[in-house]
Amino acid sequence: MPVTKMEIKSRIPFANGQVFGGVGAYEQLDGVAHFAADPNHGANETIADLGLAPRNADGLVEFSSDFRILLPADPQLGNRRILFDVPNRGKPLALRNINSAPEVTPDAPMDPGNGFLMRKGYTVVWCAWQHDVPDAPGMLRVKVPDAVTTDGPISGKVVVTFQLNVPSQVEFLSSRNHRAYKASDVNEQGAVMTEQNHEDGPERILPRDQWSFARLENGIAVPDDSHVHLASGFQPGKVYQVIYTTTGAPVVGLGNLATRDITTFLRYSSPENGNPLAGQIDNAYSFGVSQSGRFLRLFLYLGLNRDEEGRIAFDGFIPHVAGGKMGEFNHRFAQPSSQATRSGNSLFPFSDVAQADPETGISDGLLSRLSSQGDLPKIMYTHTPSEYWAGHGSLMHTDMTANRDLEPPDEVRIYVFSSTQHALATFPPVYNDADGYHGQYPFNVVDYRSLLRAALVNMDRWVTNGEPAPPSQHPRLDDGTAVNPQELRESFEKIPGVKLPNPMRRFTRLDFGPDPFVPTKIPAEVGKAYPNLVSAVDDDANELSGIQLPFITVPLATHMGWNLRHPDIGGADQVIGTGGASGGTLRGSTIPFAATRKDREMSGDPRLSIEERYESKEQYHELVEQAARKLIAQRYLLEEDIESVKGQATEHYDFFFGRTLESQAFGD
Repeated sequence: MPVTKMEIKSRIPFANGQVFGGVGAYEQLDGVAHFAADPNHGANETIADLGLAPRNADGLVEFSSDFRILLPADPQLGNRRILFDVPNRGKPLALRNINSAPEVTPDAPMDPGNGFLMRKGYTVVWCAWQHDVPDAPGMLRVKVPDAVTTDGPISGKVVVTFQLNVPSQVEFLSSRNHRAYKASDVNEQGAVMTEQNHEDGPERILPRDQWSFARLENGIAVPDDSHVHLASGFQPGKVYQVIYTTTGAPVVGLGNLATRDITTFLRYSSPENGNPLAGQIDNAYSFGVSQSGRFLRLFLYLGLNRDEEGRIAFDGFIPHVAGGKMGEFNHRFAQPSSQATRSGNSLFPFSDVAQADPETGISDGLLSRLSSQGDLPKIMYTHTPSEYWAGHGSLMHTDMTANRDLEPPDEVRIYVFSSTQHALATFPPVYNDADGYHGQYPFNVVDYRSLLRAALVNMDRWVTNGEPAPPSQHPRLDDGTAVNPQELRESFEKIPGVKLPNPMRRFTRLDFGPDPFVPTKIPAEVGKAYPNLVSAVDDDANELSGIQLPFITVPLATHMGWNLRHPDIGGADQVIGTGGASGGTLRGSTIPFAATRKDREMSGDPRLSIEERYESKEQYHELVEQAARKLIAQRYLLEEDIESVKGQATEHYDFFFGRTLESQAFGD
């Protein structure tokens, strides 16, 4: 049995015993799950380096993961469904993204937000999958063994990439303070550091005597195997790569098995085996945001939805804001938290259906392996325009030449939330975020979380009642809504002060050798760029494709899925948050209409002002409600969310109409 023990370390009332409608109170379980995987079993054959992991006396590979479960205190009142929220860099995100809960630190009590998942009766499960999460209170981490050969620990090359927002002389060799791959030899003369103006720009090799593996102590460089020091300083906006030898290769892909096996254990195992949910679960759905959504795409690609006993883990998947990417989640020397574009994040295939790359001749599809195993699960990909402007979103549903739409399997839906941004929006609009990013435009304010709640309800109906989910909504070539971003230059640049990104983001073909999960070409050989398309826009530069919330169809502003780095943080005019090991969340923009005709004419803005569009605030509210009712009829929005949408619209109207020409900045 892959789960050998469920070690429950604490069991406490959730949210101080708050009652959630007819489901009642919830409990929170925290603990550690222990696993033993068979390295010779066909269900595990796609896990890189599993055959090189140490084995116990039974020939199995042991590892463990932190877990957390929220479950109804009275199991009889639950809906008998698991929502498995894949942790993002060790943090749970479903309550923020589905329950509209506020962001809290990992060590703080979880906030139930509006209680949506609890009122619906879901059992919410988290299980760690990422090996390099920092040791910090509240963070969930998997502990995996290192692969070894008869010669001992494995050594090899690793590439660490970062792009900074502030000047620095010393950088940690990881993303967001995750565990670093240590340099095997701090004096390695073959180690290389490169500098680029942007990730696709020409690389300049920095002389080896100008940098070192070191940290600063009292202003003096001290050798250190986890840091790099550049005496002249790292410049904000520049992209740096450090290529060096490391020793010790964790079997990172075991995190995929933890996700699968704890789910099948909770669904099917008995109380005698220590299952706290025994007899309580009929279905399971998986949800992942950004990094975690990319994790689910890789999980699907690896064909891991059946365990060693052939039991199905998930009936439905909702990878959110993953775009066409997967990630470094099953690679030798993987850096799961890195967003570097020239890495395992950016590998073919991108589309569910198999297609051949005309440049490489390789043919593959994201769901090809899973399709060969039997019926597909239900899958909803939910996206924002940010993933398209990052260079990879359209690769999911167009061919390799961007000349033809691809139709996904019947079990798949693709939804783009029109004119939104990758990161959750905040209101009122700001120019800066907690990661130190400063945009040239205010960050996007459109809150799309009501659409995720509707997506989950539709997923549940699809799985349990056979009621097909609403049709896909995304840019398409056949209706003219998928276009080259350069075609939109006039539409955007007619807005005073707006310009398109430079350079425009594109993905490129990468060759890591015969097996990209055990790369032999480090760094990868870079080939030709893939095509990329984005959504066409209307006269206000709001998107024409996707699911359009009332903020888009009854607009007060132009809302975009991209923003530009401000000169203050270097890399001016590059898209915010597209890559680099230092992380960075893709940000969009909100550029309000002028409040009055007078303001509009003074600024030279061709977009009609708010007073020219709407006779009154009351008329604006009526139009918002009509637009929301239309979405409810189409099943993209829930009836229970109409009041929250109307409330947000009121906030937007009061804020944007209250602006004057003299106060158009939002505290830049």
